[in-house]
Amino acid sequence: MMTSKIHRFVRCAAIACMALWPPSHAHAQQGDSLTVRALQKLGVPFFKGNEAVLLPSGQMLFDDMLHVIRQAERYIHMEFYNFRNDSIGNATFDLLKEKARQGVEVKVLFDGFGNFTSDSPYTKEHQAHLRSCGVRIYEFDPYKFPYINHSYHRDHRKIVTVDGHTAYTGGMNVADYYIHGRPSIGKWRDMHMRIHGPSVAEFERLFSEMWEKVTGEPADSARYAGPDISRDSILMGVVNRKPGRRSGIMRKAYAAAIDNAQHSVQIVNAYPTLTRTVRRSLYRALKRGVQVDFMLSANSDEALTPSIAAIEMKKLMKRGANVYYFEGGFHHSKVMTVDGTYCTVGSANLDARSLMFDYEANAFMFDPGVTARLYNIFEFDKRAHCTRLTPEGFKNRFPLSQRFQGRVMFFLKPFL
Repeated sequence: MMTSKIHRFVRCAAIACMALWPPSHAHAQQGDSLTVRALQKLGVPFFKGNEAVLLPSGQMLFDDMLHVIRQAERYIHMEFYNFRNDSIGNATFDLLKEKARQGVEVKVLFDGFGNFTSDSPYTKEHQAHLRSCGVRIYEFDPYKFPYINHSYHRDHRKIVTVDGHTAYTGGMNVADYYIHGRPSIGKWRDMHMRIHGPSVAEFERLFSEMWEKVTGEPADSARYAGPDISRDSILMGVVNRKPGRRSGIMRKAYAAAIDNAQHSVQIVNAYPTLTRTVRRSLYRALKRGVQVDFMLSANSDEALTPSIAAIEMKKLMKRGANVYYFEGGFHHSKVMTVDGTYCTVGSANLDARSLMFDYEANAFMFDPGVTARLYNIFEFDKRAHCTRLTPEGFKNRFPLSQRFQGRVMFFLKPFL
């Protein structure tokens, strides 16, 4: 109850503050409606009357999510790229086993490649034990010979639904390092959120669709419907990227949001190797005079991606974008705000893998309150934890050998 009151206060304060924004804010509202129409043309479903609670740290997410799971009475559905076999993963599954013993339906999905490449995977023996305890856990696209299939489609979504009234989505998997960080890259920063309202049913539909694909069991997401209660006034579009007829929907959704920006775009993304569609939208925005601020991590858990991203960031910088390298650990968030009035949070990285191959889910929210909080987090991090990229700084940060590596590896972007 207190969280809901705080959320409403922040939202109302943000709306009041919007009156102080430049006159272009009126045009920003027009950009909202243009973006909604553009996303609807792409086939993005929209839902009115949602509530979104931002969870900008691993500790906040796991405290919140495990609390909600403890209260579950009907079902718990979880879909993550990976669950790490560590204290957080084990605490999560211990709770899921307890809920299964209580008669709650527990279904869990994870990606085969994501599990295999983890340094603490859940083995077949672990999975068999969980199933014997009532936790129905299954693997999307098991990692096996000839392995080439894993170069393409992976399930990178992060979805949790509980009893039809609560959903979670964002950038985090289930692992200790979201709380404690890693010695090689420092503290781990990320963004997740809890959702209430009509959009929960859409996240349940996405889970049920994947469950049927993996297990072969017919899935009827309607049987998991919760109470039809509007919690707030957030208009939310849920972008579901999957292989097939609408495989370009995520990159086109990002492009539509950027193309309708009137005065500002803020992006935080961990692996911004970009695709042509998104890159051109950013270039067009800069040419229109839109302020583009891009934040990426100075540290990374990938060996090659930083060199490729550096080439993209240099191009943006030369066209007038403000590029900030986050120095306070590893920033794994996937967040964008536009004009201070709408934003997106989800699982999609701004790389070819997420935008062209993997299963992803992002929520696009048309709400100045949520957007203001994301904006404020960005501004704080920019001042407290970031170094702005300059031409001189680029040469110092990326020696000639690394710049050469980035250009050579550019063609491998879809497979990284």
